[in-house]
Amino acid sequence: MWRRLPFGKTLQTTVHYHFSLNHAKRWSSGASDSSGSLQQLLKLVETGELSAKDALQPIQALLVTSGFEKVDMFAHVDHNRAARTGLPEVVYAEGKTAAQVVAIVQSLLAKQDVTHDGSAVILATRVSPTLFEEMQSVQPDLSVTYNATARVCVYNQTKDSTSQERSCGALRGDVVVVCAGTTDIPVAEEAAVTLRSFGASVRSLNDVGVAGLHRLLGNLDMIRSADVVICVAGMDGALPSVVGGLIDAPVIAVPTSVGYGAAFGGISAMLTMLNSCASGVCVMNIDNGFGAAMVAAKILRKINPAPQ
Repeated sequence: MWRRLPFGKTLQTTVHYHFSLNHAKRWSSGASDSSGSLQQLLKLVETGELSAKDALQPIQALLVTSGFEKVDMFAHVDHNRAARTGLPEVVYAEGKTAAQVVAIVQSLLAKQDVTHDGSAVILATRVSPTLFEEMQSVQPDLSVTYNATARVCVYNQTKDSTSQERSCGALRGDVVVVCAGTTDIPVAEEAAVTLRSFGASVRSLNDVGVAGLHRLLGNLDMIRSADVVICVAGMDGALPSVVGGLIDAPVIAVPTSVGYGAAFGGISAMLTMLNSCASGVCVMNIDNGFGAAMVAAKILRKINPAPQ
């Protein structure tokens, strides 16, 4: 590698490596543990073959390209996601076989002691009761709490696996999950269970849609006390606009696929929410309670950072 110096002089360094992103990938070779490659770099720095400044780029590349584990031929499990984003990888179970879900969960659990503390709890979402029974047959020894309404599995290897609220402790803050109708509860519960598993305080307020607005107004103090509000509604999807016009906290709107023909499987509700005239309302995809929870979690991490 040649480096141009002032006055047109050049200097050939003693480093015989081109530390590009591709080389960092080759060094890591897809392994979940990049310690070997990191040791090589540190050895070069120690012997003076590589300056600390020149080592910075390949180390950053290693952080980006390593930290995953190939599981059979169906998954590359991301063990560094919590370190990068503050929240761990979560398994979307729908469309996967029971054996695939269990294998991915086992991979995540095996690494939880060496990754960010947010990985202490592993989630699998969209787990139907039938799929859960099949997963239990594949690996009955895993410690798991299953919420059939939310269709969420919470895996935890600690002895006290029954307390979702205390199993992680990574989040500090209060979220209120409001849903318009009883039929919207599964989506709202997906959001609530996800947030509780990450340590947030979550309160649920169900069946307070705009068809009976007095029900919402009668619980306004509870809603106004929250740091973040997740608002779940199908049919006309009007509830988030109403809530957004009454409180000063961010509102995360989740349209559901609940409704008759012209609801178009939630598209009508989603378009209503996207066209909200209330400020501070963001909109998730249809039935995506999990996505709303992750947005709320990131907001909480910023406004209520964990003590150092």
